[in-house]
Amino acid sequence: MEGFGLILLIIFGVLFIVFATAKLKLHPFLSLLIAAFGIGIFAGLPLSEVVDAVNGGFGGLMGSIGLVIVFGTIIGVILEKSGAALRMAEVVLRVVGEKRPQMAMSLIGAIVSIPVFCDSGYIILSSLKKALAKKAKVAIASMAIALSTGLFATHTLVPPTPGPIAAAGNIGAEAYLGTIILIGIIVAIPAIIAGYIWAIKVGTKIKVEGEDDEDFAYDYDAIVKEFGDMPSTAKSFAPITVPILLIGFSSIITFAGWSGTLFDILLFLGSPIVALLIGVLFAFLLLPKYDEETLSGWVGIGLKEAAPILLITGAGGAFGRVISTTPVADFIQGFGENAFFTGAMFLFIPFLIAAALKSAQGSSTAALVITSTLVAPLLVELGITGAFPLALVVMAIGAGAMVVSHVNDSYFWVVKEFSGMSVTQAYKAQTAGTLLQGIVAFTVTFILWIILV
Repeated sequence: MEGFGLILLIIFGVLFIVFATAKLKLHPFLSLLIAAFGIGIFAGLPLSEVVDAVNGGFGGLMGSIGLVIVFGTIIGVILEKSGAALRMAEVVLRVVGEKRPQMAMSLIGAIVSIPVFCDSGYIILSSLKKALAKKAKVAIASMAIALSTGLFATHTLVPPTPGPIAAAGNIGAEAYLGTIILIGIIVAIPAIIAGYIWAIKVGTKIKVEGEDDEDFAYDYDAIVKEFGDMPSTAKSFAPITVPILLIGFSSIITFAGWSGTLFDILLFLGSPIVALLIGVLFAFLLLPKYDEETLSGWVGIGLKEAAPILLITGAGGAFGRVISTTPVADFIQGFGENAFFTGAMFLFIPFLIAAALKSAQGSSTAALVITSTLVAPLLVELGITGAFPLALVVMAIGAGAMVVSHVNDSYFWVVKEFSGMSVTQAYKAQTAGTLLQGIVAFTVTFILWIILV
């Protein structure tokens, strides 16, 4: 099969994934694998070649980013269990000040969600959010929006969160992780600001039922005391900041072309796998004790949380490898002179695909994985290579994966339930807020392409 027939087959494969995950509730891992085999077989590839493509795609992606995802997840679990996430929140609150509680919650969410999944981050910080709302005498809904949008921005845009890492691996940009982190932070900042403004303008007008009741209120100082002895500020931030700095130094050395023994050592330490492993070692300093519960139990929780992400990511790699094995690349090459497929205009393609997938099946991570596998064959044919172009493609996919969080997204229900909002209020707050964030993130990405590429 070739030409438009092949494109229709790929579209049908994507629709099957959406239908199987959203309607049949089939796990994305199996949906992606079934679609990969189906596209390969119906495209007329030799059966042995289909098997090789699936194996190669799955194993190849695991070899490049599998350990990075595992290490990042372990760091997130330890930050959560040890109280380091709450310590980071407390530090940000002190710096920003209690007079700007929504801004504090936005920044707290953005920092915590870099290693911690946004769902977990919201649950961890929920009582702190309510206590601060009471102390500052502001609406619960405004604090909820500020926190949820702050968490969501870095969750979809900034590695080492699994989604952006998986997208980078799928499009062959894992070597540019430092650049992707930098660009991700730059793009995330306006998205965080957009969420903050939405919290101020819209959230303050939403009245959560019962929020004035005494049993709904929380005491900020009591919450901090109840947690017990928390780690120091330096220990709490180290598992995040040290790996990011090491990866950043490595990217600068590569870009500048420096050489020598010292630079070779820094390049080794700045490789994503080594940098995140060092982050895990710093996370071990947060453990309240060194026994089976922490060294095995907490790490085991991290491995369990990483497993579904690894499987989805690997299956996405298999899906992408099968697509790239078909003659689709030759067909796509014919569109290379089309203005819509060149320059910054190309970014609309991954953004719209990711937005459609996110809205249809709910998972931002799945949207990032599937979209990146779909656009990967396009990039080589259209000459989109190098650190900045590939980083901006990841940003476009991440921006699309924000649009929108609604009832088929587990994060939507976490925000709704832990804030006390009704479904209608959550639509107005969370769903509309994530739509605004996605549009802002894409606009910034589009402008950066014009400036940098």
